[in-house]
Amino acid sequence: MRLALASLVTLVVVSFNADAADKKLLMLAGSPSHGYMEHEYRAGCLLLQQCLANTPGIQVTVVSNNWPKDESVFQGVDAVFMFCTGGGGHPAIKPERIELLDGLMKKGVGFGTCHYGVEVPKGDPGNAFLKWQGGYFEPYWSVNPTWTASFEKFVTHPVTRGVQPFKANDEWYYHMRFPDGMKGVTPILSAVPPDKTRGRIGANEPHGGNPEVQKHMGQPEHMMWAYDRPDGGRGFGFTGAHFHKNWADDNYRKVVLNALLWISKVEVPKDGVASSVTQEQIMMNLDPKKK
Repeated sequence: MRLALASLVTLVVVSFNADAADKKLLMLAGSPSHGYMEHEYRAGCLLLQQCLANTPGIQVTVVSNNWPKDESVFQGVDAVFMFCTGGGGHPAIKPERIELLDGLMKKGVGFGTCHYGVEVPKGDPGNAFLKWQGGYFEPYWSVNPTWTASFEKFVTHPVTRGVQPFKANDEWYYHMRFPDGMKGVTPILSAVPPDKTRGRIGANEPHGGNPEVQKHMGQPEHMMWAYDRPDGGRGFGFTGAHFHKNWADDNYRKVVLNALLWISKVEVPKDGVASSVTQEQIMMNLDPKKK
């Protein structure tokens, strides 16, 4: 009887410790935006959460509508991911929120953003994003055209494990503001954009084109990157996901799922995160919008 009880106690302790060791990833999904099947922040986050549901070592929490009303949800997190409206409406750029997130980053918490969420105003918000994830969309520097990018070659990195060549039509932002010399930054998805996506020659627009981006006609640009922070934390930016349907592509999805594990400091499987989704799953949790 005593032996059986001891075995039961041991089993319970091991199970508890395994759960306690799980890394905690917090996803912040923005409020409804844009048209039908575009900027589906909540549906996208919930789909990624579902794809990670059977991955050992990580617990994923999704909070909708921009910013949690109860900020205690940040306690004990290992990584924060934001898929939301950006620019002046970015949920993270209020001074007290920058301070909260910066405190987490100083503890080594990972940070990643997706699509519009990579854009913040120049100044304190931009400097914070440079520090947290190694790059951001800076108005009058970066551009956000819609085009078909073909990703053929990948660097050796945990985020690229198992990712095969793919192409996708999306609003691929590029020419991000990166640290000097790209220090700490590893390009993950790179391609050569059509010259016409760089905007009208002579234009100087907040999103459509500028002289600096036009200097690099015919050169590769980076649509996703990973960042090793000096404090030991990790970050990434992914500029796609304007069109919700693109999550149906296995490789498109895999590179983001790998990145979510990586910033959470969960070992990425040697062949990357395996997941499959149905059309029915793609259509779940969409924001109420007219077709």
